[in-house]
Amino acid sequence: MIMFCCSLMAVRAQSNCGIENTAFRSGEFLTYDLYFHWKLVWVKVGIGNMSTVMSTYDGKPAYRTTLTTGGNSKLDGIFTMRDTLLSYCGLSDLAPLYYRKGAKEGKRYYVDQLWYSYPNGKTHVKIHRVNHKGKRTDDEQDFNECIYDMMSIFMKARNFDASTMKKGDILPMPIMDGKKMTDSWLLYRGTDTFTMEGNKKEKFRCLVFSFYERDKKKNKKHELIRFYVTDDKNHLPVRLDMNLSFGTAKAYLRSYQGVRNEMTSIIK
Repeated sequence: MIMFCCSLMAVRAQSNCGIENTAFRSGEFLTYDLYFHWKLVWVKVGIGNMSTVMSTYDGKPAYRTTLTTGGNSKLDGIFTMRDTLLSYCGLSDLAPLYYRKGAKEGKRYYVDQLWYSYPNGKTHVKIHRVNHKGKRTDDEQDFNECIYDMMSIFMKARNFDASTMKKGDILPMPIMDGKKMTDSWLLYRGTDTFTMEGNKKEKFRCLVFSFYERDKKKNKKHELIRFYVTDDKNHLPVRLDMNLSFGTAKAYLRSYQGVRNEMTSIIK
C-alpha cells in the first residue's frame, strides 16, 4: 500500500508538470533554413532538422524529440556551429524526463545533460556538464515548481490553449541548463502572419510568443527568442528570431510532414 501511494504521488507530480498533447504525433519532421545577421545583411548559413518519434525512456513510453543544426561553408568560414539537442518527454503528459545538448560554437564544444524525476510533489533535477575546457561538473537540485529546458518548453508551449489567452499575458517557464536555472517566462504577443519561402510559399496565420530571461545581477530582462506558431491545433513552429551570445539568427520553416491535425491556419 505504501509503495502504491508513493507511485501515485510521483505520477501526480509528473502530471502537474505536463500538459495534454493535442498538437503533434510520432513521425513529425520539420526542416528549417537558418539565417545569420552578417555585416548588415541576412545570410543563409545552414539548415536545422527537428523530428519527434514515439520511443521509450527508462522502460516507459515517451516522445523523443531531436533537433540538429549545422552551418554551411559560408558560416564555417566565420563561425562553426554544430548543435544537437535531444529531449525525452512523457507520452501521456509531456513532462520533461531527459535533456541533452551537445554544442560546437566556434572553437568551443560543451555538453549539458539533465535528468528529471518528481518525488514527493517536487521536481528533482540531476545535472551534468562538460564545459569547453573538458571540466566535468555534477549537481542535483530540488524545486517546488516545474522546471523545463529549451526543448521541453517548446513541446509544452505548442499545447497552450490560445483561445483563453490575451495579448500581453505572461506565462512563467523557469529554464534549466548545465550551469543554472534561469528566471524566464513566455510573453504572448498576439497574432501575425508568416510566408514560407521556396516552392510552396504557403502563408500562415500565427500566434507570436517571446521567451524572456532575467539577468539577476543586472536586474534586466532579455528577449532570447521570439517564435511564431501556426494558429491551429498543430501550433507548428514556423519562424524563430534568436538573440544569441554570438549574434542574431533566424530560423524559417522550409518543409513539414507528419503533422497531426489539419493545417487550418493556411491563408489562401
